Amino acid sequence: MQGWGDEVDFSRQIVTVEDAVLDRNQGRGMTEDRHAHETKSHAVAEKTKEIRKGQRWDVSYNKLVICVGCYVQTFGTKGVKEHAYFLKDIGDARRIRKRILELFEMGSLPTTSHEMKKKLLRFAVVGGGPTGMEFAAELSDLVHMDLRKIYPDLVRTVEIIVFDVAPRVLSMFDKSLGDYAMKIYKREGINIKTSHHVEELRPGSPKGAQGQNFREDNEPESCYTITTKEEGDIGIGMCVWSTGNMMNPLVQKTTSKTHQLPPSSLKLIPSESPTPDENCTWTIDRNEKTGALLVDSKFRLQLTQSLSSQSNSDNLSTPGACLPNVFALGDNASLRNHVLPATAQTANQQARWLAKHLNSDTRSLDDSPGFNFKDMGVMTYLGDAKALVQAPGGQKGLGRWFKGLRGRAAWLVWRGAYLGLSVSWRNRVLIPVYW
Repeated sequence: MQGWGDEVDFSRQIVTVEDAVLDRNQGRGMTEDRHAHETKSHAVAEKTKEIRKGQRWDVSYNKLVICVGCYVQTFGTKGVKEHAYFLKDIGDARRIRKRILELFEMGSLPTTSHEMKKKLLRFAVVGGGPTGMEFAAELSDLVHMDLRKIYPDLVRTVEIIVFDVAPRVLSMFDKSLGDYAMKIYKREGINIKTSHHVEELRPGSPKGAQGQNFREDNEPESCYTITTKEEGDIGIGMCVWSTGNMMNPLVQKTTSKTHQLPPSSLKLIPSESPTPDENCTWTIDRNEKTGALLVDSKFRLQLTQSLSSQSNSDNLSTPGACLPNVFALGDNASLRNHVLPATAQTANQQARWLAKHLNSDTRSLDDSPGFNFKDMGVMTYLGDAKALVQAPGGQKGLGRWFKGLRGRAAWLVWRGAYLGLSVSWRNRVLIPVYW
């Protein structure tokens, strides 16, 4: 079923779903709630209209797993929502591929000036984490291994710039591995600008720039201008934005209101606590820093009795509770007493653990031990068949004696790990062929 999860009614055990089959935002990285600019009256009218047209419906559940992921964090930077490219979904990948080919085609036209070619073939990547750096490395490989054959005269004009607000990129890696990565990026011609603050992204060339031509006059989005606090305006062909996550609007909506829940649907913490009043209202606990849903070691949603209910209760020390049939995983969830890395291996291990226990007929979730994360290390691709693999555990584990692998050996491990995660043997045979 392809739809947007719009609202969850925990008391009735119902999820309200909005049709997304023809939604232009489907399959793309989102930066804000789709209804963020609607007034309250307009939003109500739209919902009524969608129900009447069959574009909005309710789905009941016995058990609910919330794993809606996160939206793209833009930090309110002007023009980013409208003009940047993101790395969230398959739709984003298609847009990026299309844009890269457009830029090389425009650069190959005889009417395009040399100055304009330099702007069109200047690629900006904002964000120095593994995702942004891997994209820069893969883009460099694409240009020098594939596009060189089609556009040999344009390759020397290509420039890839990575902007990051931190003093160094790939900060989650050991310094020795990070220094090695910097040498590889420099050798590949990737220009890394740390301690840079992006202030704006807008269509068109920098003001007063030379080399403008008829294409830019008629099509201002043929190139863009990125403005940084340190260097001012820079003309670019595209900006790929990868600076972190913001919480999904469904999670924000869920944690911002109170819920009146029947005591029979709750599991009190501790279990011997007195049964709360029928009229008691509860709030969903959230991580104060990230806004993620707080869960216990078995991924059950955590609740706190609302202040208004506590003031009317005879027992002012009423404990918390959890919803035993509602779970949350991935980026939109946070363990109460333990911080896990926001990586795919974390979400994968969580999903496998929960699926195994929900499908088990031999023992209930209450009797099972909680989730235990197994750190498998951190990997990133550097380009030109080189990579970094950092040993798991950091200074408390294997990393005390062995920092990790780098270069070609790390690249083989990186490729092997992704090949092993393929979902079928057919893919495991076909993927190396395409490589």
